Amino acid sequence: MAEVRKIEAILLVWGVRDEVLEKLPVSGQWLYGEYDFIAKVDFAGEEEMEEFEKTLRHLINGNTFKLMPVKLSAVKREVEGEETIALLESVKASAP
Repeated sequence: MAEVRKIEAILLVWGVRDEVLEKLPVSGQWLYGEYDFIAKVDFAGEEEMEEFEKTLRHLINGNTFKLMPVKLSAVKREVEGEETIALLESVKASAP
């Protein structure tokens, strides 16, 4: 049986007003400097992360964010009695 582990990512947002930051669907820390906001975000898989990116683009009205995976998903399988783990390397950071 395969087990898919979640994806952990860091979200950085810049160049948006406070009213937009208040509407973000995640909790994090407001920053003052190059970036306006930082948060750790967890996803069940790559599809959930892509949906989150679409939501952010709509909410922020642009690409003024980076979503950077810091822990990739892994799949654990038992093949012919042996346990193997395969890393999914197709996860990419979004950046404008």
